[in-house]
Amino acid sequence: MEAFVPPTLDAIRANRERLGRRIVTTPLRRLEDDALARAVGDATRVWLKEELFQRTGSFKPRGALTVMLDLGAEELARGVTGVSAGNHAISLGWCARLLGTTAKVVMPKTASPFRIAVCRELGVDVELVDDVTQAFARVEAIVEREGRTFVHPFEGPKTALGTATVGLEMAEQIRLQGEALDAVIVAAGGGGLTGGVACAVKQLSPRTAVFVVEPEGADTMHRSFAAGTPQKLDAVRTIADSLGAPRCEPYSFALNRRFVDEVVLVSDDQIRAAMRLLFRSAKLVVEPAGAAALAALMFPLRERLDGKRVGVVVCGGNIDAESYARHLA
Repeated sequence: MEAFVPPTLDAIRANRERLGRRIVTTPLRRLEDDALARAVGDATRVWLKEELFQRTGSFKPRGALTVMLDLGAEELARGVTGVSAGNHAISLGWCARLLGTTAKVVMPKTASPFRIAVCRELGVDVELVDDVTQAFARVEAIVEREGRTFVHPFEGPKTALGTATVGLEMAEQIRLQGEALDAVIVAAGGGGLTGGVACAVKQLSPRTAVFVVEPEGADTMHRSFAAGTPQKLDAVRTIADSLGAPRCEPYSFALNRRFVDEVVLVSDDQIRAAMRLLFRSAKLVVEPAGAAALAALMFPLRERLDGKRVGVVVCGGNIDAESYARHLA
């Protein structure tokens, strides 16, 4: 097994330069509102890293494009493939179109019809299977038969190098506002985003605490931290399907263990409450995964972070109107 090597700040900065204008530098917005103050405490100051305004509506292109920019001409000609409940699939389609190649993705049948439709609008060849476990097996067959490059939804050094640009931007943006963050909260699916963000934030601001949040029904990282090794789930049970990774992978786990302070859990009802608050206070329409970090601040972390300066990553907003209305109701 290769030695674990996290991304350096120089490498993260160089990658952000290489991504260039293909990737949006999303806003870091101070949110001031009475309803927010009641939910998190009058003295707690909150900044939203609004990654739902990224290309394709989530942070995912940062990692996917970082991987795909290293593909050679022959690899690009064969195309890419991946497993996804939606956001990664959408980002693969967008990145493939940008780079002049094709994407074939495998999605569970339970995936949002809205996200499946978006993928197909981007020209993605979508295959539907019964569950995520079958999806990974199907992708292996596609790689073997068609020679496509598998772009993992969250695992690997290059993916982390891409997601780390979120943390780099946050640190630089808060400095330009003349502030410093006491804590950053970010939601985990498989741990690619959380590990990358934590890696950048901790190297730039070692005293900033980084909290990872997972849904109670998809707690792979929480279980992995408790066990000290990557764990897997028998089933995923949460409305936040973008956070429903069935297992934790070695590199992502090591990156999170190195840089993350703690993993906390939130319920689906707490996620819905955060969705309602983001709609009311921030005027943001987010998918459940995009509200999970704020849910952690509102509930399990409220007392601990009372009076602190907190950065909250709003990781995505890909949801259809009907599903969104049901959650808010």
